[in-house]
Amino acid sequence: MDLGLHGKVALVPGATSGLGAAVVRALAAEGAHVVFGGRRADLAEQLAAELPSAVGIGVDITDPDGPRRLLDTAVERFGQVDVLVLNGGGPAPSTANGLSADEALEAVRLLLSPHLRLIGAALPGMRERGWGRIVAIGSTGIQQPIEGLVASNVGRNALAGYLKTLAAEVASDGVTVNLVLPGRIETDRMSQVYGAMAARHGETEDAIRAAARADIPAGRFGTPDEFAAAVTFLASSRATYITGEQLRCDGGLVRAH
Repeated sequence: MDLGLHGKVALVPGATSGLGAAVVRALAAEGAHVVFGGRRADLAEQLAAELPSAVGIGVDITDPDGPRRLLDTAVERFGQVDVLVLNGGGPAPSTANGLSADEALEAVRLLLSPHLRLIGAALPGMRERGWGRIVAIGSTGIQQPIEGLVASNVGRNALAGYLKTLAAEVASDGVTVNLVLPGRIETDRMSQVYGAMAARHGETEDAIRAAARADIPAGRFGTPDEFAAAVTFLASSRATYITGEQLRCDGGLVRAH
């Protein structure tokens, strides 16, 4: 299937490793020009050198000028942004009992503010051209809260509420807005989470992983490439009539309809 991404310009923050890097590779494989960033410039430049048409820069999107710097790089190199993938780091593992108001506000700031700045910079051009894709990397914690990640659950739900509202506002302009919710995907972030859970419960990380795997109907953890395929489809010209949705990529983990 031709996804119609050849020559499109995609912007991906938080993309020097894990899910972000997998998305960069998947978009590049479809012929898109990809501009991406991460805190480590060396990793960004190394990944860009492996791809046919990509620019990777060192940037922290939590800095107020980070999103604009990333978008300006895309415009200077390729002229515009057609696809915006929202991605970034999450808050540290935490429990609901003891979460402070300041920690909750920080979670919202971390998971909402940089993405609002990116959308504010990229969306006007998409609307003017009558074509655009905004795809956010979320979490199944939006639909089913994840134990030990209450700050993430709070912040990501704030972003989900905003994106659902935005989707309805820009649908008639040819811009779609969707979320892809990763379940238990094998990344460094998952190791961090399970390591914290193991310490909290006095168990080994291997035991925590085995229990987590047993909950998944597919019987295994997902791969970053499997997740990236879902993001790439929603970013494509084939997904013209899908907007305001939350697509789970979780091997059947979440049991809700």
